[in-house]
Amino acid sequence: MNVLTPPPALKPQDFASDQEVRWCPGCGDYAILKGVQKALAEIGARTEETVFISGIGCSSRFPYYMSTYGFHTIHGRAPAVATGLKLANPALDVWVVTGDGDGLSIGGNHMLHVLRRNVDLQILLFNNEIYGLTKGQSSPTSRVGTRSPSTPTGSVERPVSPPLFALGAGARFVARTVDTQMKPLVAVMKRAQAHCGTSFVEIFQNCIVYNDAVFEDFTAKDVAADNQIVVSHGEPLLFGRDRQKGLRLRPGRLDLEVVTAGVDGVGPDDVLRHDETSPTLAWMLAAMTPPEMPMALGVLYCDPAPSFAPAVVADSTAIPTSPPTPEALNALLRRGHTWTIAD
Repeated sequence: MNVLTPPPALKPQDFASDQEVRWCPGCGDYAILKGVQKALAEIGARTEETVFISGIGCSSRFPYYMSTYGFHTIHGRAPAVATGLKLANPALDVWVVTGDGDGLSIGGNHMLHVLRRNVDLQILLFNNEIYGLTKGQSSPTSRVGTRSPSTPTGSVERPVSPPLFALGAGARFVARTVDTQMKPLVAVMKRAQAHCGTSFVEIFQNCIVYNDAVFEDFTAKDVAADNQIVVSHGEPLLFGRDRQKGLRLRPGRLDLEVVTAGVDGVGPDDVLRHDETSPTLAWMLAAMTPPEMPMALGVLYCDPAPSFAPAVVADSTAIPTSPPTPEALNALLRRGHTWTIAD
């Protein structure tokens, strides 16, 4: 009797292609690449069943560096191509790699619709708050005051918040992580891949050339503990070096405030516990910014709903497969408001 031997487990390096990785030395994309390869190995992914699809930008070189299937598509259209691929072969594990410019500027329309449709794929949005590939112009996520070739006196536009955009578009999984924080990065990737439906992950990614240290206000070692909070479902929303700071609903208002345990009668029960199924709480967490509030990292929202491909496949099976007769087609074309003009 022949016994099928299961394929050997793959290691992170098995997902690395033979192409030279060509990002600027020190770019945060290197760490993200390693994190994704590590996550794929840990979930038992197979190279022949995995596809990476990208648009245009520094981040969009990603498919070249993965020993999987991949498409390097056109500016902003990666979600559309990924949707088509998932419909054509729902068994594939599809990942979209994009940036804040590619995904939220020219690609904003496509991003909106892939999120509302809840196509079963993972979207990794590398956010460096700048256009890196085209030499440092301000992007949709650039902060007010950002000086760049396109905004020499400082940007006056309010930036787009990627997780708020995703939540507003109806995303059912929204998370945040940081390029250099490898353990949380891998954990978020694994959660995203396990989610059925569109998983949207914002990754704060440092552009060492055009926007270096823009996230230092919450990632620098001397401020990270007090200026970021890692959320976990069911756990109290605590942070700080000694975890004495917490988040609670401001009395009489529907917004969050920072409190200190043991001060002004604040006890453990006053601190909120994270509920990742609450879109309202996710919205409030995503809207927080330092230094007034900590930056929320981790899975902000996860509330699964039926995904797109099965519904489309089920709908297509209801369509008759036999071709129409010429008579039936002729009648269809002439049905309704048609008329004949006499000579």
